[in-house]
Amino acid sequence: MSAFAFDPRWMQTLSAPFMLKAIVAGVLIAIAAGAMGYFTIARHSTFAAHALAHIGLPGATGAVLLGLPVSAGLGLFALGGALVIGALGKKASQREIATGTVLAFATGLGLFFARLSSSASQQMQAILFGSILTVTQGQIIGFAAFDLVLIAVLSLVYRPLLFSSLDEQVAQAKGVPIAAMNLVYMALMAGVITIAVPAVGTLLIFALIVTPAATANILAASPLRAMVVSGLICLVSLWGGLVISAMFPTPPSFVIVTLSTLMWALAKAGKALTNQRATGRTR
Repeated sequence: MSAFAFDPRWMQTLSAPFMLKAIVAGVLIAIAAGAMGYFTIARHSTFAAHALAHIGLPGATGAVLLGLPVSAGLGLFALGGALVIGALGKKASQREIATGTVLAFATGLGLFFARLSSSASQQMQAILFGSILTVTQGQIIGFAAFDLVLIAVLSLVYRPLLFSSLDEQVAQAKGVPIAAMNLVYMALMAGVITIAVPAVGTLLIFALIVTPAATANILAASPLRAMVVSGLICLVSLWGGLVISAMFPTPPSFVIVTLSTLMWALAKAGKALTNQRATGRTR
């Protein structure tokens, strides 16, 4: 069957065990990406979020070399890189420099590991572009465990983390431990990257973390509402991608990214139109 040709058996495909696992994984990924995506936008850390996915690359390829689970290596390197960036970059400008430096080293190391083994080199495509259809039961359990940890940590540090994200200088003057909040945010972000990469890969991670959050910021006023809306947009993108890829056999990652981007473009266009009408009434 050629690509983009309608598959009349798509309902059967959706009910297949691997697809049901992908659907459940989509819910768990959306919960984490929705919450942390808002903080990523608020902290102006989109580059860091994108970089962390690539920083995990040498961990993934190194894990293949050692015969270890790819997600374990990815998570370990992403967490290590996150803690280094968080420790070195106490201010926004410093974080950019630290992120770029760690990213450059990690990318080179990942390519070096890939050259050492043909299996690691073959694994590169799955790491870069992801495949939510190959998510295992063990990974789903890991996703659920991380979501519980994420919710627990955010319930404890929500106010200081939000304060430091929205106005770092005022938060520091009020006694908020900025350095600690940086480390907490980066560590949680590393976890989100680890569970999101299997779905869309390191190259397309923006589609699950940054783009839905950017769309939610247009549609919702309060932080909590923005997090909920971001998670829903992420979930719609994931589930929509699975359904469309079943109906018209295509890589789910491509469809997920497309849906996420379309929703952002529609929200931007709607806001621009609203602003234009409001401006016209005031004249």
